[in-house]
Amino acid sequence: MIASDTMSRWQSALPFWISYLLIPLLWFSALVGGWWILLVPLSTWWAFAVLDRLTGLNLENADPDTSEDQLSWYILLTKYWAPVQFVTLYGLIWYTTHTDHLSTIEKIGLFFGMGVISGTIGINYSHELMHQKGKLERWLGDILLAMVLYSHFRSEHLLVHHRYVGTPRDPVTARYNEGFYRFYPRVLRQSLVSAFNAERNKLARKDLPWTASTNPFWRYWALQGAMLLLAVLIGGWAGLALFLVQAGTAIWQLELVNYVEHYGLTRKYLGEGKYEQVRPRHSWNASQKASNWLLINLQRHSDHHFKPSRRFPLLQHHAEEAAPQLPYGYPVMTVAAMIPPLWRRVMNPRVRAWRRQYYPEVTNWKPYNKAQNPMPRT
Repeated sequence: MIASDTMSRWQSALPFWISYLLIPLLWFSALVGGWWILLVPLSTWWAFAVLDRLTGLNLENADPDTSEDQLSWYILLTKYWAPVQFVTLYGLIWYTTHTDHLSTIEKIGLFFGMGVISGTIGINYSHELMHQKGKLERWLGDILLAMVLYSHFRSEHLLVHHRYVGTPRDPVTARYNEGFYRFYPRVLRQSLVSAFNAERNKLARKDLPWTASTNPFWRYWALQGAMLLLAVLIGGWAGLALFLVQAGTAIWQLELVNYVEHYGLTRKYLGEGKYEQVRPRHSWNASQKASNWLLINLQRHSDHHFKPSRRFPLLQHHAEEAAPQLPYGYPVMTVAAMIPPLWRRVMNPRVRAWRRQYYPEVTNWKPYNKAQNPMPRT
């Protein structure tokens, strides 16, 4: 009976382990070279877009009160990824700097694929881990973020994004009509500053300076420095350059997703520096089954903001009456985001429909459309 129950839990979790198949695909690309270098990016974007069409939507919900004992295979999935990504990243740095069958362009393409993995999977898994209470999981999340030089994402996400989503104080809420190429440099600059200020203010409330040893930025910088040093020790300056290619790609992947998740959605301003509470309506959702396997239900984003500590297998689907729905999963929508005219054509009518559905009493949306602080700060 126990063995049968264990097998049942494993089978239910198995589709979410599909991300681990990207690792042998990446190594195959490295060994063969040539056009096979494009295998990983095509798998995450094109193949999963096709799989979404074939597998359809998942509108079912797990019992949100399921105990953690029953989620062991889901939890192991995210815990194991940190060592797997670490070995893969630095193994590839060693391999590509000690082989002569790959051209410079092929090596760059290979680490672009590595960055797609460390951004699409690694940062996403770190996001799941940072929301948990256990120190081990949070440390694993920090290690994953250090591998892409984006450690401050933890502070920004937990202290800024979840608190201020849908308001001008949240850098990663994409404004209505703000194209990705305007959003991207803005968020790179503002999210780092807002993350540091959030930690500094947190320490100030305890009468401590930002230089206090408890400031997590010291840990962030130490871990990132160690990752950079290891890349140099293993692959020299070429290894460092390849490491930076994957880190830059991963960050770009993350911010593409951030752009899609809340584009044009704003919380109603109540006056006196206050906004309405966060509701499911303030995030875009996608119910495509295959891409939710790959992204461990990240596309059920409304429920994540509603219950941030809820583990990914328990995230709930919200129907259109409660939360806005994307027409396609993230693999398609992130590609569309890189083509601003196409993005506006697809998404702007949906934002306007969202406004009419949820806020018919708001007749003037111009203050909400501005990219820079259109409403008073809290």
